[in-house]
Amino acid sequence: MEYEIIHLPKDKWKGTPLPIGYTTTQYYDVSVKENSAGFSVEMIRRNFPEPVTHSPEEYDYPDKLYQDHYENAHAWGIVHENQLIAAMETDPELWSNRLRITELWVSEPFRRKGIGHALVEIAKEQSRRERRRAVILETQSCNADALDFYRNEGFTLIGFDSCCYTNSDLDRNEVRLEMGWFPQVKTKLSLLDLEIRKETEEDHYAVELMTRNAFWNKHHLGCDEHYLVHRMRKHEDHLPELSRVAVKDGKIIGYIMYSKARVASETETHEVLTFGPLCVDPQWQGFGVGELLVKETMKAAEEIGYKGIVIFGEPDYYPRLGFVTCDHFGITTSEGKNFDAFMGIELREGSMKGITGKYYGSEVFDDLPEDEVEKYSRNFPPLKKQRFPGQWD
Repeated sequence: MEYEIIHLPKDKWKGTPLPIGYTTTQYYDVSVKENSAGFSVEMIRRNFPEPVTHSPEEYDYPDKLYQDHYENAHAWGIVHENQLIAAMETDPELWSNRLRITELWVSEPFRRKGIGHALVEIAKEQSRRERRRAVILETQSCNADALDFYRNEGFTLIGFDSCCYTNSDLDRNEVRLEMGWFPQVKTKLSLLDLEIRKETEEDHYAVELMTRNAFWNKHHLGCDEHYLVHRMRKHEDHLPELSRVAVKDGKIIGYIMYSKARVASETETHEVLTFGPLCVDPQWQGFGVGELLVKETMKAAEEIGYKGIVIFGEPDYYPRLGFVTCDHFGITTSEGKNFDAFMGIELREGSMKGITGKYYGSEVFDDLPEDEVEKYSRNFPPLKKQRFPGQWD
């Protein structure tokens, strides 16, 4: 039977207790020895003389969702026959750029069905989206099954606290252990590692599939960027002479699509460029593919004679490529607004001088009916829609 993992909203689930308990027959014996040279630590798996059970009732502070000290918590879970049978909560450590799994629980009858793995995968996906450097969590040295599970999920020991619960945790064989999972170390690619070329008709499906995968659940449930690509190709504002694909080992791993835009004042209208979507296959995000696509196409645009580019983009990413907020140019949105995500760049020094007014992109960006998006999405292998922190709706 397949179970659906859903977001557990704070306004509904805050304070919900999680009956986390377990029976264990093994533990990891943690010993700390001090000598003149320093300290030595040893952890050896051993058997309890008889099974040991820990239940929620023995703790002064039982586990609950959305406790006040986790200010940015986000929870997911499974509701089966109107009962919560599994839950996971995460909370980012903003000061350390790590993501902590604060709660992870699966009801006993539903364990060993892949539910815990699926929940941990969501935490890893959240970490990737937020560019966290690690996923961390707490467990106990006496919970050998949990340790086995986390190790199978790629976690490793990153530390311990020998007096977290009582001053005799070492003797009680219940030591708080900190486990951590680390994303792949990524080395930036160069133009020698991939091919950047114009898109061909034979590329269309692969580009749209990759675009769908790159944006799935990023800004809202699912995405519509793959349908935008499909629609834009047929529109007069599309600029195929500037749009490019990035190819590695015969597979399209990146794409940038350009279109015409304009900046209009009361007396003048100027043509400018915009790009979007700019996307990279999730497996290749963080390798510098998007940066290479932007830099190569900016060179091509400058050679053709375009003056500048205006975009709506991530303010933590584009400034390092030279983009600045559009108030530097005297450009606002069509509603007369400016904000950090509304940016532009000159393709030559001073080339945007005198281009002021309100910005208007192609009408295609505003004409993506949800029913059409859903219908077109059936051309691709299905993906599950899921809530993540930071989505727009």
